[in-house]
Amino acid sequence: MQFTYETKRLSLRVLTPEHASAVCQFYLDNRDFLEPFEPKRPENFYTKNFQASNLNYEYRAFLKMTNIRYWIFEKTSLSQPVGSICFSHFLQGSFKKCNLGYKLSQDYCHKGYMTEALSFLIPVVSQELRLHRIEAYVQPDNRPSASLLSRLDFMEEGYLRSYAEINGTWTDHLIFSLICDHSGK
Repeated sequence: MQFTYETKRLSLRVLTPEHASAVCQFYLDNRDFLEPFEPKRPENFYTKNFQASNLNYEYRAFLKMTNIRYWIFEKTSLSQPVGSICFSHFLQGSFKKCNLGYKLSQDYCHKGYMTEALSFLIPVVSQELRLHRIEAYVQPDNRPSASLLSRLDFMEEGYLRSYAEINGTWTDHLIFSLICDHSGK
């Protein structure tokens, strides 16, 4: 797996702690937009030190292929990320699956960036790690995210009551899955 990939409009990059200021700025700029969809964050989450420590953890996890986060940049602006995609909770053996999570800056929604990035990364990650299944969890009122997954051929499989604590409240989620086809490869 590579540290950087490029699509038509985007650069997808695994970041190191040296990028903590840019990642911190991403979270600060999108705090109000993202908080309704994410776990409650400690106040120090929005600091350069926290983000540097987190990027160090993610970089080391990438090297071990236990957690894979690619930050999304416009090719025309490589100084500030506009989102990220994370593949996590890998299970091998008879499961061969992982979870998918993603986030995008409010100013970059509805421009096809996440579709472009996921359309590229899902086949790469599933092939390289020989995954059979990728799961994603979406709050029922997050219709844009559910629509995105449907466009990417994920199937809605069910309703999970009180599934995850989001912003301090236990919330229901829909589960979506994609069965990866590696036939002929």
